[in-house]
Amino acid sequence: MTVARAGSSHTVATLARVTERTLVLVKPDGVARKLVGEVVSRIERKGLDLVALDLRTVDRELATQHYAEHDGKPFFEELISFITSGPVLAAVVEGPRAIAAWRQVAGGTDPVEKATPGSIRGDLALETGSNLVHGSDSPESADREIKLWFPNL
Repeated sequence: MTVARAGSSHTVATLARVTERTLVLVKPDGVARKLVGEVVSRIERKGLDLVALDLRTVDRELATQHYAEHDGKPFFEELISFITSGPVLAAVVEGPRAIAAWRQVAGGTDPVEKATPGSIRGDLALETGSNLVHGSDSPESADREIKLWFPNL
């Protein structure tokens, strides 16, 4: 039996083949600013595949379930109010290391101080509260969020 060391070419090649799914949301500010096409284009240019798309309004129940980890925090009601304020494009995106790849495309959550130029937030957003997009932060979150937003997938 051969054990590959972390960082070896075999390990890197294996990781590159791991296909993941992640939830992507274009939040109400992104939809209102007509940035849906830009976001979808960046997803496709990164080499990720769109598995499902749905433009919808979000009710309080879904918003509360989606942001459950923030329940009880001072900004919880603001999150709920914002995500329910207008249409949202929900998407399931798939590809090698899709979670990390999408988070790179999206940029840091603080669009001015932490988002890399060239990312969606770095190029197009100004405020942390209205930062255009969402992406799952882990395989566990992706699984939970995809089941919430696309229960029949």
